[in-house]
Amino acid sequence: MKSKTQLTGRVIFKGDPGYDTARKNWDPHTDRFPKVFVFAQKTRDVANAIKWARANKVPIRPRSGRHALETNLSQVNGGLVIDTSEMKKITLNKKCSTAVVETGNRVGRIVDTLARQGYMAPFGDSPSVGIGGITPGGGIGPLQRTTGLISDNLIALEMVDAKGRIIRASKKRNSDLLWASRGGGGGNFGVYTKYKFKVRRAPVKAAVFSVTWPWDQFEEVVEAWQRWAPFTSTKLGSELSVGPKKGGNVSMLGVYLGSKKKALKFLEPILSVGTTTKKDIRYLPYLQATEFLLAPDPVLTQRFSNQFSSGFGRRPFPDKAFKYMREFLEKAEGGTPAGFYFLNWGGAIRRIAPRATAFYWRDPKYYVEWNSSWVKPSHAARNIALARNTRKKLQPYIVGSYINVPDQGIKCSGPVYYGKNYARLRRVKAKYDPQNVFNNPQSIPPAK
Repeated sequence: MKSKTQLTGRVIFKGDPGYDTARKNWDPHTDRFPKVFVFAQKTRDVANAIKWARANKVPIRPRSGRHALETNLSQVNGGLVIDTSEMKKITLNKKCSTAVVETGNRVGRIVDTLARQGYMAPFGDSPSVGIGGITPGGGIGPLQRTTGLISDNLIALEMVDAKGRIIRASKKRNSDLLWASRGGGGGNFGVYTKYKFKVRRAPVKAAVFSVTWPWDQFEEVVEAWQRWAPFTSTKLGSELSVGPKKGGNVSMLGVYLGSKKKALKFLEPILSVGTTTKKDIRYLPYLQATEFLLAPDPVLTQRFSNQFSSGFGRRPFPDKAFKYMREFLEKAEGGTPAGFYFLNWGGAIRRIAPRATAFYWRDPKYYVEWNSSWVKPSHAARNIALARNTRKKLQPYIVGSYINVPDQGIKCSGPVYYGKNYARLRRVKAKYDPQNVFNNPQSIPPAK
């Protein structure tokens, strides 16, 4: 049957002008050939798209910032992509310390808009990631030990369900959907159109730092970082990256929400390790501090394809883990963004119980991810295998995985992403999407 509902918004079918531009994602290996893109201008356009897709038996994929890191998540061959990127309103309520943001906003735009008005919004490591996707998956980043995860700040939402109905969720109504949307992953329950966050005043100034070491000191630096970063001041967020052996180095980027003098005191244990090749520590007005941390990240399209994997560490890596890490970094292609990335945990993340929101992994000491990267399509299989085999080797030293950095090599992935919250998430799925209309290769199946 053909739908009585017409597609509304900015609609681009395969073959229309602008189709190739609409198809491009941040990671080229995730590009697919959908039947149609709907760039929604308002919530009603999302509802119409869902009804049309169902009537025409076309699979649906929601998309916010085009930063999906695995295939068939924000696009699918022959499907309908509901892209919210043109829904970009941001409304700050200073009296209530809340902000309502439409789900097409990129993280950097929200951070910038709020910072200019004296408020702090949490962010990850890229300004061009969409708020629509990062939020339901958790939302990690350097402010998390102070503010909690992005999703921990989510207090209400608007979503369109599988029947095209507009649903609102908060503590008072549909509270199970709010619970599930705080860590249960995007693309599972419906298409989100608006988020309401609690926000807090930004400090007037903050200390930011960027430090590098030579690549061959990575074991020493990572080991010291894993013993220091999870236990330092909860006002200090630190990202540690190790690039490939060919042309890479060790770099630390982060923020301390306080004075430069105090920042130096807290950083001393890590700055005294190895021989740093660069130390840049600045005390900046808050807006400039966010610009220092969020280097521009042009979206369309980066040269490199990537295979990511992720997990959480409960204790520092033993020698065996460093051996596997070294093997990976020696095999990773030089001159690419491949490597390991660590982020310190604790503080505000830990103050929320693992079952209080869908985001389960509250107790680890740090987050770890790694990615292999390539340009030539003929190198894809080798690099995908490299990342996934490294996961198998590191398995004894990590727990879980982060749904926003997915790895479709993980079998029976539900409990790996969601821990002991998986069964409850399946029940919420059965309530809001019993026919599993919103599905992708690792989506949550409804409870039977």
